[in-house]
Amino acid sequence: MRRRRSLAVAAGAAVAAVALAACGGGSSSSTGSTGSTGSTGTTTSNAAYNAGVNGVVNPSTKSGGTLTLAMSNTPDSLDPGNTYYAWTWNFTRLYATPLTTFKSAPGAAGNTLVPALATALGQTSADGLTWTYHIKSGLKFSDGEPITSADVKYAVERTYDRSVLANGPNYFQTLLADPGYKGPYKDPTGDLTSVTTPDANTIVFHLVAPFPDFDYVVSIPQTAPVPKDKDTGANYQLDPVSSGPYEMQNYTLNKTATLVPNPNWVPTEDPEAKQLNSKVTITFNVNADTIDNELLAGTLDVDAAGTGVQSAARAKILTSNSLKADADDTIVPRLWFVYLNTKVAPLDNVACRQAIEFAANKTDLQSAYGGPVAGGDIASTLLLPGMGGYTPFDYYNAKSQPAGDVTDAKKALATCGKPNGFTVAAAYRSDRPKEVAAATALQASLAKVGITLQLKPFPSGSYYTNFAGAPNYVHQHDLGVDFGGWAPDWPDGFGMMDELIAGNTIVPTGNTNVSELNDPVINNAFTSLKKVGLTTAQINAIYGQIDQQAMKDAAILPEVYSKTLLYRPANLTNAYIMAPYGMYNYAVLGTTG
Repeated sequence: MRRRRSLAVAAGAAVAAVALAACGGGSSSSTGSTGSTGSTGTTTSNAAYNAGVNGVVNPSTKSGGTLTLAMSNTPDSLDPGNTYYAWTWNFTRLYATPLTTFKSAPGAAGNTLVPALATALGQTSADGLTWTYHIKSGLKFSDGEPITSADVKYAVERTYDRSVLANGPNYFQTLLADPGYKGPYKDPTGDLTSVTTPDANTIVFHLVAPFPDFDYVVSIPQTAPVPKDKDTGANYQLDPVSSGPYEMQNYTLNKTATLVPNPNWVPTEDPEAKQLNSKVTITFNVNADTIDNELLAGTLDVDAAGTGVQSAARAKILTSNSLKADADDTIVPRLWFVYLNTKVAPLDNVACRQAIEFAANKTDLQSAYGGPVAGGDIASTLLLPGMGGYTPFDYYNAKSQPAGDVTDAKKALATCGKPNGFTVAAAYRSDRPKEVAAATALQASLAKVGITLQLKPFPSGSYYTNFAGAPNYVHQHDLGVDFGGWAPDWPDGFGMMDELIAGNTIVPTGNTNVSELNDPVINNAFTSLKKVGLTTAQINAIYGQIDQQAMKDAAILPEVYSKTLLYRPANLTNAYIMAPYGMYNYAVLGTTG
């Protein structure tokens, strides 16, 4: 996930311990749906600093009113099958229900995988090659049509055509058979034979090799059902047929979207979500500081991006006891980093990449994201601290010389044949103030050793589709340095690293292996994880080896293990940090406004 706490993660299939308008009025009637948060129905505030990290702030079943969200950029897509940002995976829970999901609960319990559209987690065969799921009976889409296993299969099939749906992970393409399947847009009569539907409520996935984390794969919104006759391809995001508590009333592309209650949603069949609001609105391309000001004024409920307030608001919150009581400063499952592209000269020479690793001023990068209190700790690995397989190591002196190791940087430049430095272009998201600050900081620190960074700003919504995530564009424009962030697709080393650095994940658009790393040592290590019978210790050891090899390759420049200062207005109900996303759980929020 391009996006997201202190993790204590067991490997394999184990779980972790570890985004503008005033509110509308509403009635005080209860929906009768309490979800998994143990909501008490009371609106008594229990707000306190960090109260939402391990508890529910303002638990309530009060219905009515409008929940308002905003963000400073645009989504890659609101199509559940065509998105790879953490906040959108969180947001789609309002209108799209995958086969499995994460339990709606604060703290470590939120990393627990539970059934969603399915009746139970998957049943796997003895050889680990098939996974079977049974869909709950009687479920309907928002248009009243029944939800069947064929709709889930079609949802998976449509993700195979990257020319239409460019975003999202590639797990199905790499884990399932049918390597030649082109998707329903290019081949309307084709069939993804590795996914079978014996009856209307059963779906079976046939894998090319065992994969113990498959229950996590089907928790991705790509398995939210899509009726084939309602699919409009790239335009489906404008009017997706809902299988969740809300349905899309209207969406003006990249401007505003409005959700209203889905009349066919059954609360008892979807306990991880709530339907408390008469309306949910989200506004895009709002200035980041304006969002913070609206939050502090109580005229906006949620910053949808979930990456924390900006520097001005951060200073106000941390110096005011009253504002601080409505904030959560939490370690989140996210790494901020820089991709170093292994195919763009001169970064196709590992020593040139290592020069950047050494020269980067990690303290300035940390400050760009908010400093040690609200931004995070300086990072030196891909795996997050506490994650299975994590061991602390520091190949490029990020921690011992956080202001940058100029001496070793110059040695690396000499080794790569560029003793006087070189020039390379850098992509970053111009609508993310923290990333803008980080790009400027890196440019300044690299200049000290003769490396000229030419900054190239791009919008978040198309960053991976058209620019940093499009290898041809990267090569044509020499984008050797590309800023990014990542939270694990699920809480273990595979979910953290595979889509970032495995060679088989490189695709023409929507690419998340922006470094284009294709190291056989790493690729073979990922393959070895698919053996049946590995112990947790063995799996964790492999994760650690992959992490160290990726850092030896200098394909990623880690910046910070992220912390985020989130603000929750007093009128927001059922507010708590959802561990897998590192932000508030959008599926259960309500408002007293």
